Amino acid sequence: MATIVSNGYQSGFGNELASEAIAGVLPQGQNSPQRVAHGLYAEQLSGTAFTAPRHSNRRSWLYRIRPAAVHQPFQSLVHATFHNRFDEAPATPNQLRWNPPPMPSQPTDFVDGLVTLAGNGSANEHAGVGIHVYTANRSMQGRFFYDADGELLIVPQQGALRLATELGVLDVEPQEIAVIPRGMRFRVELVDNEARGYICENFGALLRLPDLGPIGSNCLANARDFLTPHAAYEDVEGAFELVAKFQGTLWSAKIGHSPLDVVAWHGNYAPYKYDLRRFNTIGSISFDHPDPSIFTVLTSPSEQEGTANVDLAIFPPRWLVAQHTFRPPWFHRNVASEFMGLITGVYDAKAEGFLPGGASLHNCMSGHGPDAATFERASVADLSKPDVIGGTMAFMFETRKVIRPTQQALSSPQLQDNYHECWQGIRKHFDPSQA
Repeated sequence: MATIVSNGYQSGFGNELASEAIAGVLPQGQNSPQRVAHGLYAEQLSGTAFTAPRHSNRRSWLYRIRPAAVHQPFQSLVHATFHNRFDEAPATPNQLRWNPPPMPSQPTDFVDGLVTLAGNGSANEHAGVGIHVYTANRSMQGRFFYDADGELLIVPQQGALRLATELGVLDVEPQEIAVIPRGMRFRVELVDNEARGYICENFGALLRLPDLGPIGSNCLANARDFLTPHAAYEDVEGAFELVAKFQGTLWSAKIGHSPLDVVAWHGNYAPYKYDLRRFNTIGSISFDHPDPSIFTVLTSPSEQEGTANVDLAIFPPRWLVAQHTFRPPWFHRNVASEFMGLITGVYDAKAEGFLPGGASLHNCMSGHGPDAATFERASVADLSKPDVIGGTMAFMFETRKVIRPTQQALSSPQLQDNYHECWQGIRKHFDPSQA
C-alpha cells in the first residue's frame, strides 16, 4: 500500500493548523482556487454548525485524491454487540463491576471486537454518550470505519494502536488517549499481537479543555501536550469496505480506493492524542479532600452551566499529603453518574477486585466509596508521612445523565455478582460515650 507519512506531530489543542505531504498543495492567498494543485479535490469537513461562534467553530479543509462521496451505496450491516440500544433493560441503582473482557479466540479486528456496555442519550438528541470496550487480535484489513453519531475517545488498556486517519497517523499506547472526530474515516492497526481498551462515544458538544477558574492559567492538561498528526495519504485502489455508524447502527459500502487519500489539510477539526502521564495533578497540601473535578482532562459541556455531557477524569500517580484527613476518596453519592476503568496498577480506593481492563458503574445517587479493607487501613495511616501513589492509572467517564447498562453487559459472565460484598465488612464504630 502506497502510504506517504510525515513523521512527528503538531502540538496544541483546537488550534488552526496546516499540513501537507507534498509541498505546495495548500492554497496560498486564496481559499478556494478554481483548480487545486496536482489535480486534487477540495473538501470541507465540518464538526460544528457553519454559524457556530468563532471560538467554538471546528472545521478543516481537505485536499484529497477523490471526494468522500465516491463509493457504492451503503447496506445495513448487522453487528451483534456494538449499538446504542440503551433501553433494553431498566437502569439500575445497584453498584456494578465487571472483570476484564477476554481476548478473542477467533481473528477479530477493532470493529468486530466492539462491545457496548452502557450509555445514555442518542445521536439524534446530540446529547449523551455510548460506552464501549474493544478487544482485537488483528489489524483492520481492507476496511475503514467512521462514526457519524459522535466523536470517539479511545483509551487503550493493553496493546498499542496505530490509527491511520484521513489527516494522518496517530500511534497511541496504554496511558495515552486518542480522539477521532465525528465523521472522520480511519483504520486501526495493531502494533502488538492483541489489544484491549475502552471507548467513549460522545454524542454531545465536542470535547475541549476545561476552564481552570481559580486554579489560574496552569496545571491539569496543557494544550501544548496534545498532538495532531502531519498529513499522510494512501494512493491505492482495490476492493475495500467502508463501514459507517449512523443513528446507532452500522452500514457497509464497497469502495474502490483507500479513503485515506488526503494529501494536505488545514483547519482545527482533526484527530489528536494526549499522554495522560503529562497531566499536572493538583490537590490539597493542607487538609480535606478536593472534589474529583480537579482531575478533569477533557470535558464535553452541556447547555446547563456547570454540568457536563461527559467529563474524562483520571487518577494518575500522585502524592497525598493532607493532614487530619481521610486521604482516599470518601464515601459519596453524586448527581452525576460514574463509569470507571483501570488501565494499569491498583486503584487507591479498592483493595481488590477492580482489575486492569475491568470497569465499574455507580449511577446517580448510588452510594459508593472505599471498600472495608481500604477504610480500615486509611483510618489508621500515619499522616505525618506522604502517601505516594505510584504505578497506577485509572479513569472515569462522568455524565450528568444516568448511565444505562445494556442487556449484554448485565448478562455478561464478566459482571461480578458479589461486588456489593466489598462494603458489607464495614463495621459499626459508633460509641456515644467517646469523642
